[in-house]
Amino acid sequence: MADEWERYLRQQVELGGAELVLSRPVGRSGGQSASPDAEPAESAEQVAEPERQISPPGDRPTVRPPDRLPAWKKGAPPIPGPGLAVESPEHHLLGDDLASLCTIEEVAERIRTTHCCGLCPHRINAVPGEGNPNARLVLVGEGPGATEDAQGRPFVGQAGTLLNGILEAIEVPRDSVYITNIIKCRPPQNRKPLPDEIAACIPYLHRQLEIIRPKVILALGSTAAEALLGVRKSLGELRGKVHTYNGIPLIVTYHPAALLRNPNWKKPTWDDVRIARQLLDR
Repeated sequence: MADEWERYLRQQVELGGAELVLSRPVGRSGGQSASPDAEPAESAEQVAEPERQISPPGDRPTVRPPDRLPAWKKGAPPIPGPGLAVESPEHHLLGDDLASLCTIEEVAERIRTTHCCGLCPHRINAVPGEGNPNARLVLVGEGPGATEDAQGRPFVGQAGTLLNGILEAIEVPRDSVYITNIIKCRPPQNRKPLPDEIAACIPYLHRQLEIIRPKVILALGSTAAEALLGVRKSLGELRGKVHTYNGIPLIVTYHPAALLRNPNWKKPTWDDVRIARQLLDR
């Protein structure tokens, strides 16, 4: 199956993007309007099985020379120019004691045992984040969805399935990265977090990034990008640049949940992710 998946990805790259085809359209139940970056509320979609490759006729299989470039790098866009450069707030300015927390697990335990805003009392589980505490790549989304709230883990719903495929396509295993969100508790009906909720929760993210000190940050969606960069700009204005957060390259792209609703954004997302992947190799 691994060989089939590799052939499938190479074929998709040659067609202009690593297309992950959904088995059916994604709908949304009623209720309050959800954020465009939020995890869809329905059960996880199944990503379609890649088509099986049929061997050419003949007694012997065709032997092709190994590719000089990895599949994800073929046709990858060049690394763009610089964007915004920001620094995280000093802890004394935020009035917190997070600087005393020296490990990712200590931060996670503080998140699980503390109520910092009005979302916390209504959560099933806080979702601090998960992954490699020494990750070279950190992915930051908006906030937990229903599945994440139930399991206490980030990106385990529909968007998580898609994100896993994207990471596989750039040859970066999920267990090698760290994945978290701007806020750590699910908003009602997956609505966009309110400014005061973000302000109360984002110090945890600042401390997580201070501890991990990754080589590259990938902001998934406009909420994550705006919160990290401290601006109010459209996703289109923030994409296509190499921003820096405390000197760390930061790339902005679409949230995987948005791709489930609009497949036309898959190709630009694929380009953004490959820019981030190239920065990892620098």
